[in-house]
Amino acid sequence: MACKKQTVPFRGTPEQEAALKAVIADLKSQPGALMPVMQKAQEIYGYLPIEVQTIISNEMEVPLEKVYGVATFYAQFALQPKGQYKISVCLGTACYVKGSGEIFHKLEEILGITNGECTPDGKFSLDSCRCVGACGLAPVMMINGEVYGRLTPDDIPGILAKYN
Repeated sequence: MACKKQTVPFRGTPEQEAALKAVIADLKSQPGALMPVMQKAQEIYGYLPIEVQTIISNEMEVPLEKVYGVATFYAQFALQPKGQYKISVCLGTACYVKGSGEIFHKLEEILGITNGECTPDGKFSLDSCRCVGACGLAPVMMINGEVYGRLTPDDIPGILAKYN
């Protein structure tokens, strides 16, 4: 089942914007300030939506394309918000051979989102990862750090129900 692209509306506050602008004012004159500003922005907002990238671009007088390029090049930056419950499915070799691809697809089907996305209500986000170090429990997923192992697709609805 193909997932429709779901977006979560930007909900930045005036306080967050003021905090970001203060960080930019402190760091703007330093060489190489873009990365530290973007890191602080992600700490403030939790991710770097286009609205935040635009503030950085305008305040630092850096082209938006450059900000976006940095945001998409480095894995540490998230362009989509993370949910209250962060689901990570291991797609490393041991887990994949044991069926983690089917686990991932079942989560996509139930949640209506795909890799790197967040449900519109902000409750769940879904990410793939490589090896969580629990190969003996393959296939494995984690929700906010809690490990679930030896999964089958039929286990997923019951596990998600614990978080509703």
